[in-house]
Amino acid sequence: MRAAVSIPIEEGLPVPRLVELAKAAEECGYRAVVAGEVAGPDVFVLLAAIAAATQRIHLGTGVIPMATRSVALQAMGFQAVASLAPGRVMAGVGVSSPTVVERWHGGTFAPPLAYAREHLPALRAALDGEKLDLEGEHIQSAGFRTTLPAAPRIPVLLAAMRPRMIELAAELADGVFLTWCPPEEAFEQVSRFHAAAERSGRDPAELTVLASFFAYAGPDEDEARERLRRFVLQYATVSTHQTSFARAIPNLDEVQAAWTAGDRKRALALVSDESVAAMCPIGAEAAAARIAELHAVGVDLPVMLVPGARHGDADGPFHTVRNVARALRPETT
Repeated sequence: MRAAVSIPIEEGLPVPRLVELAKAAEECGYRAVVAGEVAGPDVFVLLAAIAAATQRIHLGTGVIPMATRSVALQAMGFQAVASLAPGRVMAGVGVSSPTVVERWHGGTFAPPLAYAREHLPALRAALDGEKLDLEGEHIQSAGFRTTLPAAPRIPVLLAAMRPRMIELAAELADGVFLTWCPPEEAFEQVSRFHAAAERSGRDPAELTVLASFFAYAGPDEDEARERLRRFVLQYATVSTHQTSFARAIPNLDEVQAAWTAGDRKRALALVSDESVAAMCPIGAEAAAARIAELHAVGVDLPVMLVPGARHGDADGPFHTVRNVARALRPETT
């Protein structure tokens, strides 16, 4: 199936359970599984475990912060996973947020476009086994070269939500990873990406567009809807993400004002069911329809993130993976 599953790494589930979910995704016929990295498992440990437990499914980061590891260390991680799963690995990276980079990791959150412009060629060179000699404004590395055996080329995907970052992905990456992007907005983003690729002298057909969304297709839809409402609110109030929610949440200014004033209850109440559904389909048919809609507007690989109905819900993600696969099967056979 031309769809992927994003492992719910912030659900408080142990790594063996997450590996079982990846195996279930492979058994159901999904093309790929991806995993982000926030405050749960180390992404390369998780992907290595998944690589060892699967045979066919593609693996990737979806996504990891660029600035919490050096370019050299990122290349080492991706190459190590690729040695376990040759030809199945993709590297998804993004600028993340000041909270993660500065407050959690003690780094410096550099201007996103400038940082990504330095980072992408550096990571590409390191993954390709080139010796690094970097003295950039934000990235420095002298003399590093991976010693792992050469593997099939690992594509680099840039997470992007804003126009200029999407255009940078078209110029320097192997693809773009869109998120929080309903189908009607995805069409605009894909068109922008393809046009920027052509301006850079690149063939859009050789690049890949991924787009992720939250979905739930288990037995506890009402409870899941309230949890997804909190997710939408949480992400919509992040400074680097707000523009991506402006259409889905028409009253975003009012929501943001309540959030800033510390009235979390009111901010949550202001996020309507319609806004939740625009960002997070609920039910197997709705999730399958979202995948089809994303394909129709030019997304190559829709990525479904599968949280439970509540934190620690170990069964909800499995219900979603399996139920959506059943809903998709008539369209993909």
